[in-house]
Amino acid sequence: MSMSPGLLPEGLRDRLPPEAEAADRLVRLMTDRFAAHGYERVQPPMVEYESSLGARLGGEARRELLRFTDPVSQHTLALRSDITGQVGRIAVTRLAARHRPLRLGYAGPVLRVRGTQLAPERESLQIGAELIGNDGTAAAAEVLGLAIAALTAAGLGGLSVDLTLPSLVGDLVAAGWLAGQARRADLQALLDGKDAGALAAAGAHAFVPLIAAAGPADAALARLRALALPAATLARLDAVEALVAGLGVPVTLDPTERHGFEYQTWLGFSLFGAGIIGEVGRGGAYCITRPDGSQEVAIGFSLYVDGLVDAGLGRSPERRLFLPLGVDGAALREQGWSTVAALDRDDTAATLACTHEWRDGEARAI
Repeated sequence: MSMSPGLLPEGLRDRLPPEAEAADRLVRLMTDRFAAHGYERVQPPMVEYESSLGARLGGEARRELLRFTDPVSQHTLALRSDITGQVGRIAVTRLAARHRPLRLGYAGPVLRVRGTQLAPERESLQIGAELIGNDGTAAAAEVLGLAIAALTAAGLGGLSVDLTLPSLVGDLVAAGWLAGQARRADLQALLDGKDAGALAAAGAHAFVPLIAAAGPADAALARLRALALPAATLARLDAVEALVAGLGVPVTLDPTERHGFEYQTWLGFSLFGAGIIGEVGRGGAYCITRPDGSQEVAIGFSLYVDGLVDAGLGRSPERRLFLPLGVDGAALREQGWSTVAALDRDDTAATLACTHEWRDGEARAI
């Protein structure tokens, strides 16, 4: 059976005008905002050795790598499904001698083996920023503030942030909270599922109130402070409270949410905006493993450009000016026009999808 020349693999698509231009414009707008805050651009390759790339992803993300054999080296290579780990590799290898904190930004396509029900696309455009060498409250405020500023520059309104504390359950177990017959992984799964009955049945009664400690950040923090938390956890709550106060957008807190935050440490966050289904970005604090096995703290975020394009952002009013035969458009292009020159007498402004045409010495709307 012959295959249609226009058919693409499932989960892949062409970006056509004007969406392709909108995507490029959004990337420029947001990465320019990163640069204005001192974040330097890096550009890792699409493909790396699977053993190296996969080790930096781990878990579910590693299963999303599309693998193939390199005909040159005969090693297994993989197409990246996320850029964050690549930026970490650059930071602790080629930029290991640079002074910390190190601020890096990036933009590029990523590919995963399969899509999800909410996001069926397998290829997407990811941009982000990473602050390496510091994951404290000030660093978290800078990174989250930068993500909000970038999305605002892209024209997205109705922004909100959902915070989580990925290491909370582990910290409480280490501090002596009684978990009954439940292992740490069981606790996390039950809390993710908000299954208070199963927690109680397992003897992990102390963890049940954590389920109710979710919602608007102020109320959630108050519920958490009412529990018998260790001093180190209370200090983290102070940091979160300070962070929430400075963001200027609605903030919710789900302290035990860990799905999708498996490698984050004390803080994780998701970003949402009006008209966008699902998250428009995600980030948090994490650790990068250096070549000698030691670890370095970092905090950063990734933003998903495709959802912004699909929501109609990034488009500018079209100004396509049709130039009849023999008209030089150099000066008009300097004025900001996109000029479309006639190549023969059959070309017209209408057939070349122009919004204006040059007539009688001036640009006239069609």
